[in-house]
Amino acid sequence: MEGIVDTVVLVVIAIAGAALARRLGVVAPLVLLIAGLGLSFMPGLPEVHVEPELVLVGLLPPLLYVAALQTSIPAFRRALRPIMLLAVGLVIFTALITGWLLHLLLPEVPLAACVALGAVVAPPDAVSATAIARRIGLPRAIVTLLEGESLLNDATALVMVRIAGGALTGAAVGFWDIGRDIVVITGGGVALGFAAAVLAAWLLKRVQDPMLADAVSLLTPFVVVVVAEELHTSSVVAVVVAGLYLGHRIPYLLSPTSRLQMEAVWRLIIFLLEGVVFLLVGLQLRELVGDLETGLATTVQATALVFAAIVILRFAWIFPATYLARLFPKIRNREARPAPGGPTVVAWAGMRGVVTLAAVLTLPPVDEVPGGYPRDLFVFVAFAIIVLTLLIQGTTLPFLANRLGVREDTSTADALAEAAVQHRASRAALEALEEHAGDAPASVVDRLREIVEHRTNGAWERLGSQERETPSSAYRRLRRQMIMAERHVFKVARNEGRIPEEVLTRAQRDLDLEDSQLHRSDD
Repeated sequence: MEGIVDTVVLVVIAIAGAALARRLGVVAPLVLLIAGLGLSFMPGLPEVHVEPELVLVGLLPPLLYVAALQTSIPAFRRALRPIMLLAVGLVIFTALITGWLLHLLLPEVPLAACVALGAVVAPPDAVSATAIARRIGLPRAIVTLLEGESLLNDATALVMVRIAGGALTGAAVGFWDIGRDIVVITGGGVALGFAAAVLAAWLLKRVQDPMLADAVSLLTPFVVVVVAEELHTSSVVAVVVAGLYLGHRIPYLLSPTSRLQMEAVWRLIIFLLEGVVFLLVGLQLRELVGDLETGLATTVQATALVFAAIVILRFAWIFPATYLARLFPKIRNREARPAPGGPTVVAWAGMRGVVTLAAVLTLPPVDEVPGGYPRDLFVFVAFAIIVLTLLIQGTTLPFLANRLGVREDTSTADALAEAAVQHRASRAALEALEEHAGDAPASVVDRLREIVEHRTNGAWERLGSQERETPSSAYRRLRRQMIMAERHVFKVARNEGRIPEEVLTRAQRDLDLEDSQLHRSDD
């Protein structure tokens, strides 16, 4: 019962923090992190201990899965080269150089342990970076790059942590051993993710009940993770591959009702998980400070060194990777040369989060390492890096993007593209109507034509001036008032006993669906 109460309290705090963040106009991870830091030192509040299995199996898979579901495969494919440079090259570069610098500061600590910590802090977080990027209106190319990086860099970092951890505990690690591990872990993850996605797609195609379709979707990332752990392959890669495949195929797999319902369910789950994750990060502080046995001076020096290293190394990698690559004619002809502001924003968007939290908890216990190592220091440094990057980079990224002019307003271009495609879609709809109308009443055919015409006009009206009320806006305003009146009549009839609750539920569902469509048209 105590565990249930604690969970409810965490969720309530996460919801309150998210509401406060929206009111303040900032992203929720920042508010929840600060709330967790403050609550961790409140008298009487029990210490919070996070198990690595909770993060690796319970929190990380659904976050990555949904991020992959929402990723555009065509955009991902176009940005694959820079994504791989960041997700693989930058993570390895950061882990090795950071580990080497830390070993210079702490020569008594094994180099493998230092590289393991470097891998822990190397990957930026998917949640915080993309949340901030979308809120401040960064160009879609940058958002795609950050999303793609954060989807794949987790696997690179966790594989490096596993290899460095093996070397730290005395396992033989040679060139061929590392190569075999990478092929087995990563290749197995790709194969498992693809197989799981094909199986899930087969099930979703045949499931007609929206509730069952939602159940399949909810179970998919967790089943993939459990199987991946049993097969000793990369669960992160498997979940991402499954999410990318299914996200691209969902329009062909699910009924409209299933898609709408599944989107609502996942949005709620991710909203709660993101809030709980960053709240837990903040709540860890008191326990970490209490367990810390390393001296204050060494702790501060190690934290400052690692923070400076990951920030500087990201700049040192991104600018050459952006501009030196364009010395090759094939790349130069395919990719436009970006202004310096874009790479600067990408380099500064290096906030760490849930993957660093998960990775540091998997470091081997001290008693398994010959000669030992300062695990308490490494865990503290990893949590400090999460806090520092979120508070420093997360709060200043909007200012930096605004100062450098790295913004993109795509509303007009999006409206124009939508109107053009809607025009073609309307023509196809009218052709289908003429083909299948048959002996249908003329009034029905005329009404369907009016619906198509209304939708087409609404798409073109978004391109016009918003100072005067358009016909579509007037329609939505008046229709909402009509829906409110209809709802009132049905509720009064239910209260007076003239209709049962089931009739009210059906009527409200129809009215709610129409009302939600009217709100969508306002976006």
